[in-house]
Amino acid sequence: MILETLALGEYQANCYIYASETSKKGFIIDPGDEADAILKRVKEFGLNIPYIILTHGHPDHTGALKQVREATGAPIAIHSADAAMLKDKWLHSLLGFRHLDITPDRLLADGEMISTEELGLKVIHTPGHTPGCICLLGDGLVFTGDTLFSMGIGRTDLLGGDTRLIMASIHDRLLTLPDETIVYPGHGPSSTIGEERRENLFLGRG
Repeated sequence: MILETLALGEYQANCYIYASETSKKGFIIDPGDEADAILKRVKEFGLNIPYIILTHGHPDHTGALKQVREATGAPIAIHSADAAMLKDKWLHSLLGFRHLDITPDRLLADGEMISTEELGLKVIHTPGHTPGCICLLGDGLVFTGDTLFSMGIGRTDLLGGDTRLIMASIHDRLLTLPDETIVYPGHGPSSTIGEERRENLFLGRG
């Protein structure tokens, strides 16, 4: 398995390249900035990209989307509730990003699988940071976007954020996963579900 983490742009949002070493097929998750850096690693690994997957629609996770799609030819997948963000000129301006105006190719829903011959990711809808936030569950790992961080949680003070919802998403959808599940968040270092359950002060104890 190939799993590359690139912390990109002013917001240091994590972009993930997740692919099979055998088939050389895989996914780009959250291409937030610095398209050249993402595409360089894709080329170095010799990858074919069936999908670009977005954990949510905020521009710090989508800023390099247009260039990466043009270079790879890969379709874009995002939860249906966040799709409109890719065309939201005000949101891009607010966060200091160029307006994308992109129409996604696939609208995701809870429980769907995004798969290649050797890799699969299950969509877990985790609203709270945004209405259409998702996490992506693979074999022993979960990409949590801006829902769950190492010793933190996603902010809920932007338009569409909801503290009650994000806490419910984390407790009901993520903390039910096995303790050894590795957490790959949208910002910052990785951790495990067990570590977050025991030590994340935003979540309480136990």
